[in-house]
Amino acid sequence: HLVESGGDSVQAGGSLKLTCAASGYSTQNCVGWFRQAPGKEREKVASVGGYGDTYYADSVKGRFTISKDNAKNTLYLQMNSLKPEDTAMYYCGGADSWACDNFDYWGQGTQVTVSS
Repeated sequence: HLVESGGDSVQAGGSLKLTCAASGYSTQNCVGWFRQAPGKEREKVASVGGYGDTYYADSVKGRFTISKDNAKNTLYLQMNSLKPEDTAMYYCGGADSWACDNFDYWGQGTQVTVSS
């Protein structure tokens, strides 16, 4: 069970921090953030594997930071210098292992809207 929070409406250049609280699931596995804008496919924004290996989409490198607190079973996404093109529903995803191959667990999403 994954529950996202922290989505909001902000102006371009602003910051948001998304949180994903996990229950019945261990964030020691690979976990990640995905987003889906209207009319577009879901894309992986960032992930952090069980070994601490991270991935960022080119579009967010240098602006977004993924982190997790396994003691709290919580995943975070710090988003800075937000752009209108970051507007989307953001989802937390959990893999079934430390590798980031298959994401089988999903939250309900939290909306991020960035205005120019």
